[in-house]
Amino acid sequence: MRPNIVTEAGLHTRLGQWWDGIPLLTSAVVVVCGIIYLVCLLVGYDSFFEICFLPSAILSHFQVYRIYTSIFFHGSLLHVLFNMLALVPLGSDLERIMGSVRLLYMIILLATTNAIFHLLIALLVGHNPFHPFLYLMNECAIGFSGILFSMIVIETSLSGVQFRSVFGLFNVPAQWYAWILLILFQLLAPNVSLLGHLCGILSGFAYTYGIFNFLIPGASFYSAIEASSWLSSCVRRPKFILCTGGNSTGYIPTYTTQNTASSGLFSGNTWRNLSSWMPQRESSAQSAEDGHRFPGMGRTLGSNQSQMVSADNSDSNLQARLLDNSNLDRPSDLAATGARQQSDGRRQAADNTSVGVPPSHQGSVATDEEIQKLVAMGFEKTQVEVALAAADGDLNVAVEILMSQQG
Repeated sequence: MRPNIVTEAGLHTRLGQWWDGIPLLTSAVVVVCGIIYLVCLLVGYDSFFEICFLPSAILSHFQVYRIYTSIFFHGSLLHVLFNMLALVPLGSDLERIMGSVRLLYMIILLATTNAIFHLLIALLVGHNPFHPFLYLMNECAIGFSGILFSMIVIETSLSGVQFRSVFGLFNVPAQWYAWILLILFQLLAPNVSLLGHLCGILSGFAYTYGIFNFLIPGASFYSAIEASSWLSSCVRRPKFILCTGGNSTGYIPTYTTQNTASSGLFSGNTWRNLSSWMPQRESSAQSAEDGHRFPGMGRTLGSNQSQMVSADNSDSNLQARLLDNSNLDRPSDLAATGARQQSDGRRQAADNTSVGVPPSHQGSVATDEEIQKLVAMGFEKTQVEVALAAADGDLNVAVEILMSQQG
């Protein structure tokens, strides 16, 4: 009996660690969707026609509430389980980057824009003069998967990879990843809402390419909400991620030149992420995916400090782009920075030539602008200078050192 007791205790511990590593908003969405499904199951509620996204009802009776009620209801245990397991890695990564309040605003924005795209396409295609598809106006859609497809597009663009793995079977170009998932899900489950998933992809691309930037408030808006008294109890929770620091423009940066393959959402790494809380034979072994390292004032959740310096290429790319994004709209600063970097590069090349060391192995000297970037992210100036000196001017390594000190 003793081995069984150890196994159960280990499973409970790993499950608790996995749940504690999920940020506040992501875990709240999982709890809300789970509770709603259980209540519907217990009371026998299956009248989803009253709360689903129904274009004809929204347009004819102006039942706008359907836009938001439909995303929290699910039709089966497999439906809610699959959506929530997909949400955990996606929502956790985005929430650590953006902050809890900013992610909540993004979810509301995506739900609204998904609905607008859905209504427009249903009207145009359903009432086209050549071959009307009137069933689109009476299609009843529920579930969180539309927003999940938007998140897939945003996270794929933010990760900066050029290839993603589908179910761990084969790699596809990152720009086609969401479209291939759309086709595969339609083939595997023909009863899913093709239009709902398609609108999620369209909203994700619109968000990524900055079309919704005029709808996104600045950092002061989120800071004011976080400072409000009615949210103080949530802000004090260790799983709450503050919006201060990191990307100060209010929207996610895009585009990269990194040529690496990512595991994607539905790949072989997904099972490793989900099974990371399972009991292990060696108690000291830690999964490489146990923690994430993101810049900003957000608290580090479940991170593995011993592996902080060995961040993968995707995390390094995220940090570099978040650091650079604060100056995207200041061409004069960029020009000055480029000139200074070019001058420093020529000076370093001359030094390298004199001592016979390759330029790629020379440490760079921290500039005032680099120090200001890290200070703007919420770190102390003295700690920033020490970290940059220890990292030989490498911003990514300096961020990792500072985050490890805060942890």
